[in-house]
Amino acid sequence: MNIVIMDGYASNPGDLNWDALKQLGDVTVYPRTSDAEKVERAKDADIILINKVQMDAETIAKLPRLKYIGVQATGFNVVDIQAAKERGIVVTNIPAYSTDSVAQMTFALILAITNRVEHYTHENRNDRWTYNKDFCYWDTPLMELAGKKMGIMGLGNIGIKVATIARDMGMDVCACTSKNATDLPEWITKVSRDGLLATSDILSLHCPLNDDTYHLISDESIKKMKPSAILINTGRGPLVDEEAVAKALHEGRLAAYGADVMSQEPPRQDNPLFREPNAFITPHIAWATLEARTRLNKQVAANVKAFIEGHPINVVNK
Repeated sequence: MNIVIMDGYASNPGDLNWDALKQLGDVTVYPRTSDAEKVERAKDADIILINKVQMDAETIAKLPRLKYIGVQATGFNVVDIQAAKERGIVVTNIPAYSTDSVAQMTFALILAITNRVEHYTHENRNDRWTYNKDFCYWDTPLMELAGKKMGIMGLGNIGIKVATIARDMGMDVCACTSKNATDLPEWITKVSRDGLLATSDILSLHCPLNDDTYHLISDESIKKMKPSAILINTGRGPLVDEEAVAKALHEGRLAAYGADVMSQEPPRQDNPLFREPNAFITPHIAWATLEARTRLNKQVAANVKAFIEGHPINVVNK
């Protein structure tokens, strides 16, 4: 099999290897591939592995040799699934590899907002504590999480993990989910979308992106939230109307926003969130711990091996 990795740098910038894949075929690795380069680079491939490279119907039609598309991520919206299915091309993804890492980043953002460790570290490096008149100081609100209401939108693998951590920290957990209330742990209260917006002290988004959840957080939904609420998005950027969130932060109608994802990545320089001091933005790195990427790499190879052996796994276009 001729295996072409189209944008390998993101998941493996050099601290991992491709040895497991090299045992399965001839492997060519491109760190990045532009739209203009993708057909030429994939034209002789039986198998391509992609992260963010778009495989639309037009591109797929130009690759008659292609048999398999392996998405090196959980989300697979970069592939025209119907076009691949019509061609008999198997498409796979990597489910649940980053659950622990994304849940950890969710709370890293929450704690960055509530405890402001980076702010105080910076102040102390500039001698503020050294010359302080008292034994301590603080100039930001400090919030204890225990007893607060943690609202979770979506209870998949990551949502459940976040709920569990929140409970262990003494928070009251409620969720808006398609799951039946009887199937939830007794410590999770199922609520409506409006109920989640109205009652959450911290609202964390872990739902899929679809027509129903696009701009789930809008100006109208923010009006239903507490002005003291903290919003967290480690799911998908377009779940949030960023203009509306920036405006709400600026006007004091939302306390803080923590996000690891944005509607456009890389984002525009003039994105209004970058001007808001209570917006805490990280560059889509929740999935990128060494441990999560190691699991990802192993599962990519396992998916390819299973396909070659005739029993594909993690297929998303059956």
